[in-house]
This record gives sequence, structure tokens and C-alpha cells, in this order.
Amino acid sequence: MENAAQMASELSFTSVILRLALATLIGTLVGTERSSRGRNAGVKTHALVCMGAALVMLTSEYMRVSLGNPGDMARLGAQVISGVGFLGAGTIMVTGRSHIRGLTTAAGLWVCACEGLAVGIGFWKGAVVALAFIMLTVRVLVKLDLKMHRNAKSFGLYVEFNEGTDVRKFIQDISLRNAATLKNIEVEKGRIDSHDQAVVVGFEMYRGKDRPDFIQWIRERKYVLFVEEL
Repeated sequence: MENAAQMASELSFTSVILRLALATLIGTLVGTERSSRGRNAGVKTHALVCMGAALVMLTSEYMRVSLGNPGDMARLGAQVISGVGFLGAGTIMVTGRSHIRGLTTAAGLWVCACEGLAVGIGFWKGAVVALAFIMLTVRVLVKLDLKMHRNAKSFGLYVEFNEGTDVRKFIQDISLRNAATLKNIEVEKGRIDSHDQAVVVGFEMYRGKDRPDFIQWIRERKYVLFVEEL
């Protein structure tokens, strides 16, 4: 184990192989979780980002050791972070109904780049420990986050109505349902059909009332065309 650690910390051919292999493995593990959720940026993307970041740091170290270049080694790494930021931005999209998707994937790509930089410079202990926390976050904490989101009392909905529907009818039905307080409402044109009417509305559930049941009740209204939670 000590011999492997020593080889990984030295800039030799074996060290290069070990660092790039570890970076690729880390990117693969993180990307597996994204692929399991059907995201486009999956195993291949995360593995390439992590390995590429490691290669950049190896190149920076090679310039210092072999070429005697005393330049700032952190400069190339900083450019990697900036570049991955643009790549991550490409995974974030706003759906036709203002629902933002891809934030976790973008964060995964960014942290993969950070992992690659750590491995590439030889800080493999930090990279391995960070990987453990990354997997804890995407495997365990994501379930906690989802549970907290579902149990939150305050939430927003995008609701689209059939053409000719009076929004006041919707407000009246909400009041009669007596399950949630209508905190705010914004009327806009529907995005499925510009002739339809839609609202972005904020609710706060009453104590003891079930949020999923309330949302399902809204979906079942005859005049409701589409409902999406924001």
C-alpha cells in the first residue's frame, strides 16, 4: 500500500497511469448515478471530465519538473474549472413551464473536475475521501432532500387551463377545498396553447392536509389541462 502511494505521488510513467486510472474510476462512479437517472451527461461524460482535469494537472506538474518552468501551476487548473462551468451550464435547462432541470448534473460535472485536479496533482487521499462524501450525497442525502421537498408546507404550481376557463373558478374551488392557503397567483398565457390561460400559484398547506392528494385533486379538475410542481 505504501509503495503504491509513493508511486502515485511521484511523476513517473507508473504514476501517470495510476492517476489517470483513478480519475477515470472516480468519474465513472459519479457518472453511474447520473446514468441511472436517465441523464444525458452520464458515465462517459463524467469519466472524461475527471480524467481530462487530471491530465491538465499532470501536464502542469510535468512543465514544472521536466521543463523547469516555475510558472503558476494553479493557472491551468483554474482554466479547467472555468471550462467545466460552461459545460455544466449546457446541462441546465428550463422546461416549457419554467421548471429548472440539470442542476445536480452540472454540480456533478464540476465536482468531477475538482476530483480530477486533486488526483492529477497527486492528492489522491483527498480525492478518495471526497469520493466517499460524493457518493453519500448522491445516494443517501438525495433521498432526504426529496422527502423534505415532498413534506414542505409551502410550494408552487404551474397550472394551465382549457380555453375559456375563468381563473376565478379555480380560486373558488381552492377556497372550498379548504386544504391550503393561496399565497400568491400570477396569470399568464398557456405554453401548450397561447389561447389557453395559465397561472403560477403559491400555496401553503394546512396542518394535517396531504400535499400529493391536494395536487392530484387539482389535476382532476375538468377545466385543468396541465399541472407541474415548481
